[in-house]
Amino acid sequence: MGTTHAPITWYKFVAFEEKFQLQVMVKLMGGEVAMAMMLMVMFGAASGSASALVTFVFGDSLTEVGNNNYLQLSLAKSNYPYYGIDFEAAKPTGRFTNGRTIGDIISAKLGIPAPPPYLSLSPTDDLILKGVNYASGGAGILNHTGLYFIERLSFDDQIEKFKSTKQSMRTKIGDEASNKLCNEAVYFIGIGSNDYVNNFLQPFQADGQQFTHDEFLELLISTLAEQLMRLYEVGARKMIFHGLGPLGCIPSQRMKSSRGQCLNQVNLWVQHFNSKVSQLISTLNSHLPSSHLVFADTYQPVLDLINNPSSYGFKVSNTSCCKVDTKLGGLCLPNSKLCDNHDDYVFWDAFHPSDAANVVLADHFFNIMFANSTASAPQPSH
Repeated sequence: MGTTHAPITWYKFVAFEEKFQLQVMVKLMGGEVAMAMMLMVMFGAASGSASALVTFVFGDSLTEVGNNNYLQLSLAKSNYPYYGIDFEAAKPTGRFTNGRTIGDIISAKLGIPAPPPYLSLSPTDDLILKGVNYASGGAGILNHTGLYFIERLSFDDQIEKFKSTKQSMRTKIGDEASNKLCNEAVYFIGIGSNDYVNNFLQPFQADGQQFTHDEFLELLISTLAEQLMRLYEVGARKMIFHGLGPLGCIPSQRMKSSRGQCLNQVNLWVQHFNSKVSQLISTLNSHLPSSHLVFADTYQPVLDLINNPSSYGFKVSNTSCCKVDTKLGGLCLPNSKLCDNHDDYVFWDAFHPSDAANVVLADHFFNIMFANSTASAPQPSH
């Protein structure tokens, strides 16, 4: 590691440095505009050559592309029908949806391949130089989140895997080139949903009994701060953290309501989490030289999609296309029944958006981030 940085007091966020005042100004025009302007700066070096863009993905089942398939004991897998039914060759790949993830769609729009799962690669594989996906279903910010899935790659695990990737890069192309590659790459991070859905909100998990939400949130943010710092130390400079959507409105949570309504308390907690992460990102930017961290607020776009599905071409947003049994985990099992038209539903199972919903969400962000792009996402094979 070697470099010493000024200590950060995580519960007292300091003012921005002058070079980040632009971020504050554009934020006044709306979080989406702020994200767009910052991303245009971040991707500027690669705008002339999409093939030069390298992306690394960290997260959970919303962005996983198959890592858990390589974990023999993992109970958080989607390598069976009907996952992937609308993907290439209509086969499951380890993605927790019927087709593509948001990351797949954005990669296609950028003209680059979706990064492969880390566990599918060998250390000597040249593909590590073009981007890797470390995301793992069941993963959380906290190492004990998702413990009952037996095997999964927590965020800490994913960071350690990235460190191994960096070492393999050094062996392949040397220190200078590997440092340059990592510094110029873009890091997509989406983590935290499981810390609520499969931890704090579960009555049989200790955290929900042991901590108030404020205490739990402080634990999440302090842990996340250390993790983002570690990524920075390994070479990450351009990081995009995707905030949490309205978890209180996903089917697995609605089923806890007698009327099938959104759980407002859960949504309030999620908004508190997003607010604290946004503050953390600002603090890191003001302390870490050459850092360009962005908080991408996904809450309102997802909530609008759920509240107004017909505006986006959907018919159903309060339940899933795959008729799941939440008592058995809420995943789409091979003996489940499917809806007739997959594209009518916002959700594929009790937790994850459908391919069609991922298209809407990816297009929403892409059109803001890359307004000059004319690329369109390819449609899934049916």
